[in-house]
Order: sequence, then C-alpha cells, then structure tokens
Amino acid sequence: MIFEHEIPSKSKLYFGESARVKREIEAICADILYSDGYEEIVTPIFSYHQHSSFEDEKPLLHLHDEHNHTVTLRADSTADVVRIVTKRIGRTTQSKKWFYIQPALSFPTTEQYQVGVEVIDGSFEEVVNTATNLVEKLEFDALLQISNMRIPMILSQNYGIDLKLLADTNIEAILALDIPWISKLVHIHDIDDLDDLSGIPADIQAELVLIKEAIENINYQSVIISPLYYAKMRYYDSLTFKMFKDNELLVRGGDYSIEDIDATGFALYIDECINQKIKSL
Repeated sequence: MIFEHEIPSKSKLYFGESARVKREIEAICADILYSDGYEEIVTPIFSYHQHSSFEDEKPLLHLHDEHNHTVTLRADSTADVVRIVTKRIGRTTQSKKWFYIQPALSFPTTEQYQVGVEVIDGSFEEVVNTATNLVEKLEFDALLQISNMRIPMILSQNYGIDLKLLADTNIEAILALDIPWISKLVHIHDIDDLDDLSGIPADIQAELVLIKEAIENINYQSVIISPLYYAKMRYYDSLTFKMFKDNELLVRGGDYSIEDIDATGFALYIDECINQKIKSL
C-alpha cells in the first residue's frame, strides 16, 4: 500500500531549512562560476544519446517519443554538455567553459543534484582550483585527493597487478606481490614523497610527475596523493581528484575524453553539501 504522502525511495524533497540551504549553495556556486568566465547551460532532461555513455544501461530510465524512438532521462550531464556544446551550439558560441546546476536521474527513482563544470580543452589545475574555490566559499574544510587513473592501468597491463586488488584497496595483498618498488608507491601520500622516484619504472614515474606538476599549480593546502587509487569510471582516464569532508564525498572530477573531445570537469554534489551545512548549524 502506498500512502498519498509517500515519495519514491532516493527521490528528493526539500523544504524549510534544506530548501533554503540548497538555494544558497546553488547561488554561491553560480555567482563564482559566472565571475570566473563560465557560461551556464541547462540540458534537456530527455536524451536520445545517454546510452552511448553507459556500458551497462541498467541506470537508465527508458521512455519513447511520439515516433517510438527510445528516449532516456538524463542520468549523466557530462556527455550531453560536451555533445551539445561541440555539435549543436558550437558555431554560435566561443565559450569553452560551461557549468550547470541540475539533477541526474537514474533507475529506479534516484535523483542526484549537482553543480557541474566542464571545460573543453581545459587544464586539470584550472578545474581543480575552481572546485577548491567553490568548496572554500561554501566554508567546508575538505581534503583534496589527487590520483592518476593511468597508474593502475599501467600496473595492470605492464606488471600484471590485478585491478581488483587496487579497487578494493587491498594493500596487504599488493605488498605481498613482492615487487621491489611497489612499497614505494604505497607510501606516497604528499608532494614531498615525489621528490625521489628512484627504482620506480619510467612509465609510472612519468605519471607521478604529472601529479607533482599539477599539485604545484593548485592553490590548496589539504592535499593527499593516492597513486594506487582505482575506480572504474566512464570518462576519467588520467588525472582525477576528489574532495571529502567527514568521509563524505563532496566533489569528483578530472581529465576525460568523449568522442575525441578532450575536456576536464567535475561535479559538486549538492545533497552532500546540504548535509554538511545542516550539520554545522
């Protein structure tokens, strides 16, 4: 039995304090992004192309248009923003810096509100500095984690390390592989640990240097490096970052490529930010 006041699981309801805080977060982010030269975009909630962004279509909510063509609700904004900016409105605008404030909708009834940023041909450092600026303006004392998805892929392809060990953060099993230089990777946590990369293979060294160069151009103090971090992601295939507060994920982003378009972006998760704000009141 469904009562008339019930709402579906993982759908969102904001009222009173949560609605006020949500509006405040969105307004602060929009003001900062406009002042930093970003253009705003609001993409359609319906899409013909979302399926091309998902290897597994289970998160997608399928509908049909008047011609019986398959349509899905927007489960991800990144691909649609890149596709629309480069293929639909590219001739009418010179802007390569875009932001959006909108929800993603996935199966069965999940809503995830985001402030998203996408920069075509952007730099990792620029986007991270934008994200950290937003977090600071929202008055969150968050930890910034920098990783490089190429490192675990190289470890798997060139050195036979099972990606599942990395995805599970099974440090004991990784050290037990008895690879002489692997412990050095395990113990890299801050930029000073990147000063001496002796013994580490050249292909991995090159990716660690990218992390070091990026951090040197990021204006943020609370930074941790996680060279062995691995998570299967749809886009991010090089430098990535996350921001945490009290073990709650506030921001995720990095470098990516979609349909041969190189870009950098991130999503700031509004609901997690609301939780942090309300806890601090």
